[in-house]
Parts: sequence; C-alpha cells; structure tokens
Amino acid sequence: MDKIADRDTFFDAVPIFTQFEGVTDAANYRPLPDNWQLATADIVGSTKAIEAGRYKTVNMAGASVISALLNTLDRRDLPFVFGGDGALVAFPDGLRERTREALAAVQAWVAEELGLTMRAAIVPMADIRAKGLDVRVARFQASEEVSYAMFAGGGSSWAEAEMKAGRYGIDPAPAGTRPDLTGLSCRWNPIEARHGEIVSIIAVSSGSNNIAAFRQVVADVVALAGEEERAGHPVPRDGPDYSFPPRGLDAEVRAIAPKGHRIWPRLFILGQMALTKITDKFGWTIGRFDPKQYKRDVAENSDFRKFDDGLKMTIDVGPATVEKIEARLMQAEQAGVCTFGVHRQDSALMTCIVASPMQRDHVHFVDGAAGGYAMAAAKMKAKAKAAA
Repeated sequence: MDKIADRDTFFDAVPIFTQFEGVTDAANYRPLPDNWQLATADIVGSTKAIEAGRYKTVNMAGASVISALLNTLDRRDLPFVFGGDGALVAFPDGLRERTREALAAVQAWVAEELGLTMRAAIVPMADIRAKGLDVRVARFQASEEVSYAMFAGGGSSWAEAEMKAGRYGIDPAPAGTRPDLTGLSCRWNPIEARHGEIVSIIAVSSGSNNIAAFRQVVADVVALAGEEERAGHPVPRDGPDYSFPPRGLDAEVRAIAPKGHRIWPRLFILGQMALTKITDKFGWTIGRFDPKQYKRDVAENSDFRKFDDGLKMTIDVGPATVEKIEARLMQAEQAGVCTFGVHRQDSALMTCIVASPMQRDHVHFVDGAAGGYAMAAAKMKAKAKAAA
C-alpha cells in the first residue's frame, strides 16, 4: 500500500464553515488531490422499490456504502455524501484495492440480504479533470462534533453518470461475502412533520455559464427555509423517538450477522434498546452514557441539508414556505438557471452510523420517508426528458 496516500489528511486540512449559506462561497472549497479517486454507488430501480414501500430498505442500502468503506479503510476523515439511494466517498489512490473489495462486498450483501441490486464504480480524478470538470470539497460543521463534506465542480455528477452508463464498474463479490457494517443502524421511528410537510428538494445548475445566478438561487432557497424554526430542521431539538422493538431491527441484525447467527445479536440490540428506553424515561445515565444528551446529539449531527453538485435539503416547513421555495425554483428553471425536483411527504427517515454510543461523533443521514431524494431526482429527470 502507498504509505503516503494512506496518511493523506486532505479533508482535515479543508477549512470549516459553520453557516450553511457558506455552500455558495467558492472560497470554502478546495480541489480534491490529483491522486484521489471517487467511489460511487446507487440502487438500480430505486424508484420502483420506493413505490413498492421499500424506502427504508433503500436508505439502509445507500448508507451501507459509507459504513462499509469507513470501516474497511479504518478512516473517519474521508469526504462522503449520502444520496438517499446511494452514496459517494472520496479516497486516496493507495486505498483503491481495499475500497474495491468493500464495494464488491456491499453489492453482494445488498443483493442477498435486502433483495436489491446495487451498482458501484471507482472513478479516478485524472479522468474527471481530463473532461474539464473538477471535484472541490468544502467542510460544513453541522455540530461541535460532526462536519460533513460538500462537493462542487461537476465531477461527482459526471462520475455517477459514468457509473450508470456502465463504465468504471465494480463487480459484486461472490454470494455470502459480507462487508463490515459495524455501527450501521436504523432504530428511529419515522419523524413526523411538525410544521406542515417534510419536503425533499434537489436543485442543480443548468450549465457552467450561469454559476453566479445558480449560487444566488441556492442562497435564496436556503434563506427561505431559514424563515422556519431551526431552518426547517426535521429532527426535533431533543431528538427523535424510537419504538420498542425498533422498527429497523431486522435490517440492523442482517447488517451485523450472517444467517444462522442472529439470535444473540437480536437479543443484544433488544436489551440495549430496552435499557436505553428505560433510562431515557427516568432521566438516568448508564455510566458516561446519557440517553438525553445522545438524542440531542442525534438532532445536531444530522445531515438534513447538503451540497453535492447541487442543493439537497429535506426540511420540515409550512405550506407558505414550500410555495415560496417552489416559486423561486420555478422562476430560475424558466430562466435556464437550474433544474429542480421537489417531493413532499408526511415524515422523514433517519439512518445512522454510530461507531460508539460513548462518543459524540455519530453521524445521521436524513431523507424523506416516502422516497425523498430519489423521488425528487426522478421528477427532475422526468421534466428534463419531457423537455428534450
């Protein structure tokens, strides 16, 4: 393995910004090093799976990509982004073979345990820049403990398109191969809208000639969402609720144990959740673990808004705010500045990666509970197809 590449701390050196409006500021972004690559994956036919009511399974599959790569590479300092039905992770060249193995294992696990088909690819930065595109990364601090990568430059979108076209593909590992999905969970109840609706929004630039105008659109949409309580954050300040037994129990057990070895993991999770629920109810702590602080951290650490070659938000907003946002996006679309998709639903979903409940740097991916980003993207693509 390339020792220099393995020690590359690019993301740690990217400056942090704390106000989300900073996603429109080019000064916050740094170009991904030439000796890095992009691992990208998504679920084939995710729209149909979501329409069949399998949105929670689709979300779990998408988050499994990030979980498997961070665990396999033993790195928490790699830029990544969750896309609902897939994910993107950037990594140094020296980690390519281990990344390929992890992606192959995830594909096999998703097929065998979740009954879905995942495609995956690894795209070198050299090929992206040869096309005149770039991958620039910013670092948004969602809380004191967690920061998320923001991507710009068009390179990540091109890499995804190449994957869907069948290029740079990674073949699945043999059946029975299991990725390391330690920490991947989906224990929280759907998070009901408190202000009106949970709205998933995707907006992307229509071309390189109107970047300044598109940045203004993003700033305007973020400002409109900012008129709502906590900028439309869908997760209550004191954290979401969970049921007992947790609704995502079966998926989590499938992630951590193979068939024939799931009784004890299931019992362990049930015991852990029962103890957490009791201590939370009575305000107790378990050693250094404070359930109420943990739930507050869950809310603060959630990625309900991001930038990945375009704005993505899943927000809890009232009807008036939704109308204003859609009107602004429609105006921009008609002016040729952007294209967008919006999907409304009654609740949000949360999928989590928790290295240790004793640490506060757990990450939580938020999407709409009725398809969210995948359905918003499908609507955006349908409009583009109709226009063509």
